[in-house]
Amino acid sequence: MARYGKEQDAQSIAAFTVLKRAMELDSGSRYQQALVCYQEGIDLLMQVLRGTKDDTKKRNLRKQISGYMDKAEIVKKYLDQEKEDGKYHMQIKIEENATGFSYESLFQQYLNETVTEVWIQDPYIRQIHQLYNFLRFCEMLIKKPCKVKTIHLLTSLDEGSGKQQQSSGLQEIKKSLQDHGVLLELKYSSSVHDREIRFNNGWMIKIGRGLDYFKKPQSRFSLGYCDFDLRPCHETTVDIFHNKHTKKI
Repeated sequence: MARYGKEQDAQSIAAFTVLKRAMELDSGSRYQQALVCYQEGIDLLMQVLRGTKDDTKKRNLRKQISGYMDKAEIVKKYLDQEKEDGKYHMQIKIEENATGFSYESLFQQYLNETVTEVWIQDPYIRQIHQLYNFLRFCEMLIKKPCKVKTIHLLTSLDEGSGKQQQSSGLQEIKKSLQDHGVLLELKYSSSVHDREIRFNNGWMIKIGRGLDYFKKPQSRFSLGYCDFDLRPCHETTVDIFHNKHTKKI
């Protein structure tokens, strides 16, 4: 029983820590992230409620859950209206040497089962590390909950010594995606400069450095070589928009 009580206490602490973060994000007008934290914190509190036997504690928990659900609903309605009006915009500043910004950490909250098509515009998918970055991004897209069937890449053609490397690398990625039931459509343009990623659920993400915002690891056996949440980043800005009617690039 004592062990069970400690587990309950740990769950409560975790829930309120997440909900405290939700309110901080809410106050800072970072509504999309706030909503994710509200939902996560409420789920954790619901688990605590289900394991609580004391009636007084149950009443208090239900009251707290109801209050947080009201806050989450206000944020959700605001975001829905912003999306409907095409006004949604959030900016994330990635500081020099910051960590915790893997593709999964940055994009996961915008990916769901409705995402079936993705448009990527990035002029620098040329060098080996850039090709690997694109491959990692594609790996994320084919995982659940996404049901991606088509990926469009618009990039520039390497006219130098790396032309063959770029072409063969992208063709290998295309073949590998095809083996997973995903079509990769490749287009090249000498005039492409902007970097943006669009999902057909309405989200559009613009990263100042495109997908190439990770620093080179110190060695092959240093932390961050495999786990990109531990990889230091170059300074850049991420702008996130929502448009109900996503247009093709």
